[in-house]
Amino acid sequence: MDASRPAGSTLDLAAPVRQEENGNGDGAQVRRQVRGLDGLRGLAALYVVLFHCWLYTFPGYPRSSAPPWLGGLMFGRLAVVFFLVLSGFSLAISPARHGWRSAGVGEFLRRRAWRILPPYWAALALSLMISWLVVPASHFGPPTGATVAVYGLVAQDMVTAPTPNGAFWSIGVEAELYLLFPLLLFVRRRWGAVILAACVTLPVIAGGLTAPGANPVEGDNWLAPHLAPVFAAGVLGAGVVAAGDRVRRLPWGWFAVLAALPVLAVGAVRGSVWTVNHYFWIDLAIAPAMTMLLAAVATGKPAVLVRLLTARPVHGLGGFSYSLYLIHLPIVMTVIRRIAPHFVSPGLSTFWFTLAVALPVSILAAWIFSRLFEIPFKKNRSWKSILAARPAGVSP
Repeated sequence: MDASRPAGSTLDLAAPVRQEENGNGDGAQVRRQVRGLDGLRGLAALYVVLFHCWLYTFPGYPRSSAPPWLGGLMFGRLAVVFFLVLSGFSLAISPARHGWRSAGVGEFLRRRAWRILPPYWAALALSLMISWLVVPASHFGPPTGATVAVYGLVAQDMVTAPTPNGAFWSIGVEAELYLLFPLLLFVRRRWGAVILAACVTLPVIAGGLTAPGANPVEGDNWLAPHLAPVFAAGVLGAGVVAAGDRVRRLPWGWFAVLAALPVLAVGAVRGSVWTVNHYFWIDLAIAPAMTMLLAAVATGKPAVLVRLLTARPVHGLGGFSYSLYLIHLPIVMTVIRRIAPHFVSPGLSTFWFTLAVALPVSILAAWIFSRLFEIPFKKNRSWKSILAARPAGVSP
């Protein structure tokens, strides 16, 4: 198993999604951004970077050789759960406001591909070059021709190949969940929230209970079926945004705390290694708390948290969090395995060196990368509009 696989974050897991309103059916669109969601993406992506700095500095995951006081950095896997919940939540806001109807399956998939694939393919090319020329991204060795085909087709959750970037596993999961999204909307519209939750969650729970020791051992792929319930939790949570004042005024923040406490208590009692080895169940258990947190932020509570998330640095980080997720890991690994050994000793010194070098370089590189490969596809809906927006005097 790739050591970075439990870390993931997804990604369109980090990609900001604008909620598009199209209530009159004539193609006119009014864009509304739910305040605070970009900030959550930015902080979650930053945590993933810190996790990978920790993971590749201290060997032995999950029985890490890191100092215990750094133990809070070892739960990168939960970032993928949060990103998936957030992705489902963001994508479902507009349908929730329109009777759980979307603009159509084909149009939805086209827009998702246009938004996600260009920066992903650019990051794939960058990751391949670094993995071939600088530092392999996997203990399975450098990428192969199969890597190019599998990852180019975003099929890494279905087909195993040496990874060019350990964070890319969750992109494959996200792509599969996009295909499921229209069906989730149909079930929600036709039969309601309870039936949707049951249809998605009960088969996963049944499969988990029938596994040896009632604890499935996950591999490097085929994770989308297990993670579909957390994505669906986000979809269901989006209904709060379109609900009446009575529902919106509920203390969703406190509900989130109450829902998270049992999971945190079990993790604290059983320990971090047990928690990591039982992510199958932890993922499902923590998703409701994450959904309620999103509902709280989307309804403007608690106000102090919303102010933090909408502060310029945090909101700005969220604006290029997808790019940060896509390209940070090759940078972190290059610093740890190729640069740090020339300046510092292994262990804690390497960790601090990595934070001082890889973290700011990753953020700056992601900001530049987003300007080149992400923002043009966020602001424009076609190649024609991208070319029309080019600076005067620049030939196509």
